[in-house]
Amino acid sequence: MNKVEGLHHLAVCTANMKEQIEFFTDKLGMELVALYWMHGVENTWHGFLRLNDESSIAFVCNPDIGEIPVTMGESHAGNPGANSARGTMQHLALRVKNHGELMAMRDRLRSKGVPVLGPMDHGFCVSIYFAGPEKLSLELSYSEAPIDVRAWVDPEVQALAGISDEDLARYTKSSDFSDQGGAIQNPGPDAPGPHMTYPTPERYAAVIGTPDEVIWENSENQPPVQVEESAG
Repeated sequence: MNKVEGLHHLAVCTANMKEQIEFFTDKLGMELVALYWMHGVENTWHGFLRLNDESSIAFVCNPDIGEIPVTMGESHAGNPGANSARGTMQHLALRVKNHGELMAMRDRLRSKGVPVLGPMDHGFCVSIYFAGPEKLSLELSYSEAPIDVRAWVDPEVQALAGISDEDLARYTKSSDFSDQGGAIQNPGPDAPGPHMTYPTPERYAAVIGTPDEVIWENSENQPPVQVEESAG
């Protein structure tokens, strides 16, 4: 059974935290809700922009990020139909409620000098497209109904992807799993994975081998500013 309910946050690297915050607050009307030293990461800031009470766009910033070269077609796609390297974000689509709000956002973006393509009707969603700072490729979309898998799985594409009908039956229905309340031990660095990447295999083995209770006990969970609750 699927227990993943939606997006909590999507983290994007930036060399200019202020520029990203300025764009997402001014051009898209979002609100900054957190800006602090990223927990457990040296010399790195985290910024969170509110989508709703449970979802955010997050940015990660440190002095080294600006030194990493941007290569179109590799590190960045540049538009929603272009290539980027496997495992990278091709584009980011954010949801709005309906067509009226999509048009209102298009007006907002265009009035602030941001070129916008669309709307385009894709059948299961309607979208507009535009760029963000540092060559982000962005989209705003809405859907009027859930996607009907019976109509939107193309047999030709299914075959090209090497997906059999048996595979498809598994992929379109969440598999059952009996959890053990968190009692399953962490697999080691030799497990099938996939695995996170650390500077050395030894460092990864040390990190992934840290007992869960130690990770929990050493969590940083206090906000940088202590706020006194007002008397109700």
